[in-house]
Amino acid sequence: MRIYIIEDDISVIGILEDIVEGSGLGTICGDTGDGPPDLPQILALAPDLILIDLLMPEKDGIQVVRELREMGSDAKFIMISQVSSKEMIAKAYTAGVSFFIQKPINLIEVRQVITTVKTQIENERALKTIQGVFAGRDTAVSPQPAAPSDYRLKRLKYILSQLGMAGEKGSKDIMDLCALLLQEGGSASQIPVSTLCTRLPGPPKTIEQRARRAVDRCLSHMASLGLEDYNNEVFLRYAARLFPFQEVRSEMAFQQGKGPRGKASLKKFLDGLVLLLEEE
Repeated sequence: MRIYIIEDDISVIGILEDIVEGSGLGTICGDTGDGPPDLPQILALAPDLILIDLLMPEKDGIQVVRELREMGSDAKFIMISQVSSKEMIAKAYTAGVSFFIQKPINLIEVRQVITTVKTQIENERALKTIQGVFAGRDTAVSPQPAAPSDYRLKRLKYILSQLGMAGEKGSKDIMDLCALLLQEGGSASQIPVSTLCTRLPGPPKTIEQRARRAVDRCLSHMASLGLEDYNNEVFLRYAARLFPFQEVRSEMAFQQGKGPRGKASLKKFLDGLVLLLEEE
C-alpha cells in the first residue's frame, strides 16, 4: 500500500514514517516535509492512502482533501488533529475523510487505524474483481447458479458463533441472505436487502427487521470486545470488515457514556461476510 503524508511538522512526519514502515503497513511514497502540498504531484504518485494534518499554515486539511477529490483522487484519507470540534469533524467526514487520529501520535492507534483502512481497500478491490468477473460473463448463456457449498455454510456458522450471534433469532435470516448472495454471485450493494428478503420464506419486513436487530447487537458486542482489549483477535479480524469503523468507535464511546450509539449497516455486514467466505 502506497502512503503519502501531508504534514507541516517534520518530527510528526518522521514518527509516522517509522510506524508505517516499521510495522510493515505500506511504503511512504512522499511527504510535504519541503513545503506546502503539491496536489498535481500527489495525484501523479497515486497513493492508496493519504495521512493529512487538519491545521496547516496555508490551507487546512479539509480544503486539501476536497481539492484532491475534485481533481480525481480516489485515495483514502486519515486526518491527524488535536481538534475535537464536532462541527469540524463532521466537515472532514463530508469532505471524504475516513478516520481521525488524535495528536499526540499514539503508535497503537496509528497502527490500528491504518490496518483498518488497508483492509477496507483490499475488500473494495476484491469486491470490484468479483463484480468484474460476473459483469464480463456471456449474457447469452444463463446457467442456474450453484448453491453454496456445505463447507461455506459451516464456515459461516463458525464466523457467526465467533461474533456472538449463534443464539440470535436473526442469525438464521443472515445465513439465508448470505446463501442467496453466494448463490447469485452478487452483493448487497447491487441487490437491495429488501429485495433479497422477498426471496426467503416468511414476511420480508419481519426477516429484515430480525437481521438488522442481530447486526445491531453484533456491533455492540464488537465494541465491548474492543473496549476490553483493543488487540482482541475477533475484534481485529471482524470489526472493520463488517462495520464502518467510525461506527464501531462511536459505539465504544457510547458504552463509555461519551456519545450517541454507533449505527450498523446490514448491507456492509452481509457484503463483509460474503467476502470472508470468498477468501476461504
